[in-house]
Amino acid sequence: MTKRVRVRFAPSPTGPLHIGGVRTALFNYLFAKKHNGDFILRIEDTDQKRYVEGAEEYIIDALNWCNIPYDEGPGKEGDHGPYRQSERKELYRKYADILLEKGAAYYAFDTSEELDAHRMDHEEKGKTFIYNHHNRLKLTNSLVLGEEETKKRIAAGEEYVIRFKSPTDTKIILSDLVRGKMEIDSNVLDDKVLFKSDGMPTYHLANIVDDHLMDISHVIRGEEWLPSMALHQLLYEAFEWEVPQFAHLPLIMKPVGKGKLSKRDGDKLGFPVFPLTWKESIGYRESGYFPETVVNFLALLGWNPGTEQEIFSLEELVNSFDLDRVNRSGARFDPDKTKWYNHQYMQQQSNKELAVAYTTLLENKDVFISEERIALPYVEEVVALIKERATFIHDFWELTSFFFVAPDNYNEKAVKKQWKEETANIMGQLVSILENISDFTAQNVESKVKDWIGDQGLAFGKVMPPLRLITVGDMKGPDMFHILSLIGKEDSIRRINKAIVELK
Repeated sequence: MTKRVRVRFAPSPTGPLHIGGVRTALFNYLFAKKHNGDFILRIEDTDQKRYVEGAEEYIIDALNWCNIPYDEGPGKEGDHGPYRQSERKELYRKYADILLEKGAAYYAFDTSEELDAHRMDHEEKGKTFIYNHHNRLKLTNSLVLGEEETKKRIAAGEEYVIRFKSPTDTKIILSDLVRGKMEIDSNVLDDKVLFKSDGMPTYHLANIVDDHLMDISHVIRGEEWLPSMALHQLLYEAFEWEVPQFAHLPLIMKPVGKGKLSKRDGDKLGFPVFPLTWKESIGYRESGYFPETVVNFLALLGWNPGTEQEIFSLEELVNSFDLDRVNRSGARFDPDKTKWYNHQYMQQQSNKELAVAYTTLLENKDVFISEERIALPYVEEVVALIKERATFIHDFWELTSFFFVAPDNYNEKAVKKQWKEETANIMGQLVSILENISDFTAQNVESKVKDWIGDQGLAFGKVMPPLRLITVGDMKGPDMFHILSLIGKEDSIRRINKAIVELK
């Protein structure tokens, strides 16, 4: 690559950023960083009717949360700004005029009603109406009207659009870094609208002009833009500009297979489709996912590293990423796999990092927890015992509540199975053993209790399961002696005595 690599992510601020958009941004970022290039964010807001307040801020916040920040864009002005198309609109008329002068575009005055009538007429005949070389000389445009009549109509304030004049009987050869070589017959292309009389360009013109002026070397975008590739290449050629290299990424498919992943799929199956919460739709961040999780699972949706490796740091992704290994076919989204990734990243977090996050959750719990038990060192010890069983930090309370507050009740099925006629007496003897243990470490408590069980000739099944039930409230939790040691002697004995009274 001789030209400096410059790529762009160019979303429209018409709503929240879908994870498909995040993946497009990620692939652009990885490619740029792999080649020591630039990753640009451009906000394509020419369609002001669909503009949604707060959407631009959401896009920026989402990229920052995923740790894939842009090098140039809104708030990070470089030499190629401004980076909002609404702030560049004065540029586009100039380039529309260049195409008109070259004969590569023309004025069209057809009204919406006239075009609708043509469409209906074609449908009745079993045909599809396309505004192109087949009929452009039968319609109301400058190719038919001539220069003088065209000027009169424009001067009179008549509404018009500027259309691209697609070539006739031409084989267009396209080259895509993901899909290889393709051939398109120009006769199937319509004469797309490039500019409107209200002074605003359409996506096609603004996109090409901006990519050229921003020195974009590679256009990496979603598969949905593949049908526009021929037009965009023709526009570059009409301007006599260097054509960037294109790469069209495969769709992210529904969990069930066919069809593009949508918000409706997330609502139906209970998983996020947005990186951050947007209105009533909860995001990955608020659902408890780590940003590293989101980046990792998105990277492997449509890209294959060529190895068995599944867990990648961002640095490893940058080093490994290659457009040659991007798949052509759609990638099926697997909600369970995303949870698996989060579990893996959970295990990579230090106990202290997790404890800090869990402490915040505990402070918001509407239950009484002593300051001693909400203190970071205590929470850190608790987290160390259970984090292997957790997928999200919000799982911690279900796994550890008994470390902070004594159970209010006991699992009924477990009581029927574990609490026998002699259990209360055995638990009373155990209290006496615990009372005489001064060094209440897990190791020492385990040694003393097991010695007592052996001396009494008791079966472990008569002691340990009911002890877990009355200490925890259920038949769950980590090593029993670690639980006793952490909640302490006084609370351990208090819980046993309470159960002896309530379950007799």
